[in-house]
Parts: sequence; C-alpha cells; structure tokens
Amino acid sequence: MKTSKAMSILASWDKKGRYVFSKKDLIQVFNESGTQLKQSLQRFVKADLLVHAARDTYVYAYSKHVGAYTLEVVAQSLRRGEYNYLSYESALSDWGIISQIPFGRITVATTGRKGEFPTPYGVIEFTHTSRNPLEIIHNTIERPSNPLRIANAGFALQNIRDARRSLELLDLEDYEEDLQWQSV
Repeated sequence: MKTSKAMSILASWDKKGRYVFSKKDLIQVFNESGTQLKQSLQRFVKADLLVHAARDTYVYAYSKHVGAYTLEVVAQSLRRGEYNYLSYESALSDWGIISQIPFGRITVATTGRKGEFPTPYGVIEFTHTSRNPLEIIHNTIERPSNPLRIANAGFALQNIRDARRSLELLDLEDYEEDLQWQSV
C-alpha cells in the first residue's frame, strides 16, 4: 500500500477517535497480510506515519488524539478482551495516598498476562489479577476523560497488598479520609 493511501485511511479513522491499532486491526484496515503487511508497516514506521508503540501495537503519528492518555489506550490494545484498570501505585497516587506521582509509567491490573512494556509514551506494567469481573466492576470507577477505569482507594490498597508490593510510600491517614469520601 502506498503511504499516501495509508495516511488517508488512518486520518479517516482518527476522525472517529481511533488512533491506536493492533497488527490484527491493521490487517483489516489496510486489507493486507503476511509479508505485504510487514513491509508496509516497516515503511510506514520509517516514514513516521506510524509509531511502533509496543509488541504488535501501532499509533497513528499524526493523530489529533495523541496526548496524556495515549499510554492507557496502548495498554487497552495490548490486553484487549481482558479486564484492565489502573491500580497499585498509579491509582494510589491519583487518590493522593502516595505522595509521589509516577511519571511516564502506569501500573495496570489485568485479567490477562503480566508483563512490562516500554513504549515511546512511557512504561506500562501489567500485573495479573484473578479477581472476578463483577468484583472489578464494583470496585473501579469509570472516568469520562480516561480510557481505563481506576480502582477505588480501598481496592487499590487491597491489590497492592495482595501483590506484595512495597507499602513504604503509603500515607494511611489520607487513605482513611479517602475511604470516608468514597462511602458518601
């Protein structure tokens, strides 16, 4: 596929709000597969039309939507079909229970496989959770501006303890205040 045609196709998807694609998505989008797709993707990355974000995940480089939440959208693409939500240090930082803000890194609980993915947008750390979907839905919050749900403070604290992660940075006074706020 010619770069100009690919740019036109990706721009039309971008208008619909779609700018992160798995390799499987691009098979459909470009109507190519195998060696032909592989060569096209290499050419589009070299031409700075696509950014190779992580394993088999690409971002349209000229998207109007690339920004603060791109890392979360890439995370969704990497674990599509699984329950994923911000938790651990990311959620506790957002709730003010950890005073340090993780910069360029998100910690995501997933029902899929664990793993760490460095991307041009930051690092995604997936930690597997065996919690059931209903428990996840009841203990996470959907935020209109964020692609990923976020664990409420109590659930994030349970997750961090269950995963045996460091509790040194926690400010439990803030945690108590947060629990009171969430139960209102």
